[in-house]
Amino acid sequence: MTKILFICHGNICRSPMAEFIFNDICKKRGITDAFAESAATSREEIGNDVYPPAKAKLREKGIPFERRYARQAAPGDYSRYSLFVCMDRYNVKNLTRIFGGDPEGKIRLLSDFTRSPGSEISDPWYSGDFETAFRDILEGCEGLAAYVAFGPHQEDRC
Repeated sequence: MTKILFICHGNICRSPMAEFIFNDICKKRGITDAFAESAATSREEIGNDVYPPAKAKLREKGIPFERRYARQAAPGDYSRYSLFVCMDRYNVKNLTRIFGGDPEGKIRLLSDFTRSPGSEISDPWYSGDFETAFRDILEGCEGLAAYVAFGPHQEDRC
């Protein structure tokens, strides 16, 4: 079972969008050996639900979601998840600090599963551009689903 934890700053926009998008893709493609959850690197939004404009974008795109409560990633998560997929380099830096390193190389950027590896998912909390965030997250989740289903370098098979 591949257990993925999507990571963003507050866990109310990008990472929960990725969680719901990825799980929806897996369900539709019959990928039963993977699931995703999400968390933050900060404590700012702990306990809060998904930001309303993010929910509106998911609803508009037909992605099912449910109420959830933002949480911060914790050191113990490192042994519980197979992969940590971050939205930007700031998340990678902070997550690595929370874990005290990344000895197994589990921390990646979502864009690593796209045709633009190394790029970052813009934070719609600041930009207000939930459409671009959705599109970029969708592309990354599609590539990640292919990676999970078929392994590295097989992204085009899905």
